[in-house]
Amino acid sequence: MGKGDDVATKHEKILQYIESLPVGDKISVRQVAKEMSVSEGTAYRAIKEAENRKLVNTIERVGTIRIEQKKKENIERLTFAEVVNIVDGQVLGGRNGLHKTLTKFVIGAMQMEDMMRYTDPGSLLIVGNRLKVHGNAIRAGAAVLITGGFDASDEVKKLADEMELPIISTSYDTFTVATMINRAIYDQLIEKDILLIEDIIVPISQTATLDADDLVSDFHARNKTTSHGAFPVTSGNGRLVGIVTAKDVIGMDGEVPIERVMTPKPISAGMKMSVASAAHRMIWEGIDLMPVVSTGDRLVGVISRQDVLKALQVAQRQPHQGDTFEDLVRSQMEEDQEAESTLLFTVTPRMTNPLGSLSHGALTIMLSEAADQFLKKRKRGESVIESMSVYFMKHVQLGSTVRIRPELLDMSRHFAKMEFTVHSGDVIVGKAMMMLQVFER
Repeated sequence: MGKGDDVATKHEKILQYIESLPVGDKISVRQVAKEMSVSEGTAYRAIKEAENRKLVNTIERVGTIRIEQKKKENIERLTFAEVVNIVDGQVLGGRNGLHKTLTKFVIGAMQMEDMMRYTDPGSLLIVGNRLKVHGNAIRAGAAVLITGGFDASDEVKKLADEMELPIISTSYDTFTVATMINRAIYDQLIEKDILLIEDIIVPISQTATLDADDLVSDFHARNKTTSHGAFPVTSGNGRLVGIVTAKDVIGMDGEVPIERVMTPKPISAGMKMSVASAAHRMIWEGIDLMPVVSTGDRLVGVISRQDVLKALQVAQRQPHQGDTFEDLVRSQMEEDQEAESTLLFTVTPRMTNPLGSLSHGALTIMLSEAADQFLKKRKRGESVIESMSVYFMKHVQLGSTVRIRPELLDMSRHFAKMEFTVHSGDVIVGKAMMMLQVFER
């Protein structure tokens, strides 16, 4: 085993250790380094990876806490630890409850009796400096977020510690806090809609593989039983070491080891990679099968070009729960009834730059949509942009209608080259060139 493999194994073991910790446990770089007998640098990198995987949450002045890993179907539920980070809060008490998930939040803008009717266990009550309300909310099983930078009484802080329900203070006002939390939930709804590799993976239990010590004759035997034209190659401990395709074994003697004909260190994906990213990579590299690995390059499954294409097509037909900026631009799109393959867009305030002119980013999305519609009408399937150049752009003011007309310059089975002319009224306001990779079955 090489030094790189050893580091990867340590990293994987640290992540497994963090995942095994009880929810709510506090961890530190020094503690993990000591427990796992690794350097503090290795421990720090593993904790950062755990944070990316939403296994832990780090809060300023509090530390890193093991939190419950949320399932995709309820990803919009926030933990109190996440709320602290969203509102730049200070934890006044109940730190041991920061890992808990809130079920709803209540705005405390009413009489206390009415307020408490809405305050259930698991709620987050957002309220100002109403000391009596703070204590009643904690007793009712709810956490408290105090707005305006006010403090809580020592009695309430002690009660929050006993009940393990966070009491948090933020300098923002109630309206701003509610907006920030809503925005965070909204962003998570958008994240929930994004297809990831873990949603479409063929797991290792259903994946046909070959061992590095197998022979070309084993490839042919496996090919007959599965009809697959490519197989991931693993070492004895399940680590991905290569991939072998039918092209690699053409004309090879059956006794030749797979290790000699395989492509070593193949392009692979992680479980949290988006399907769109995987599609782009598969098109760019011209591959039909991509291995999926966990930390330490251990093979956990595969995805195929057909799986990716089908997933992208299904995803586009699904209703989305949160609108991205791209959705906003798309909502302003309509077809020009007087000119074939031409799209019309109305410039709204959110599509402008600080000067009130159509932003470069909004124009880029418009061009992407125009290209996508153009290719789909010609039954060319999915595509990804390889390169785009906006080489002329004039001021387009708020409220204007722009007209985008694509022109196909060249096209093959695998790519398309297009030029775009953008009009506002009778004036040309933009010219662009785009190269796209076409994703066919």
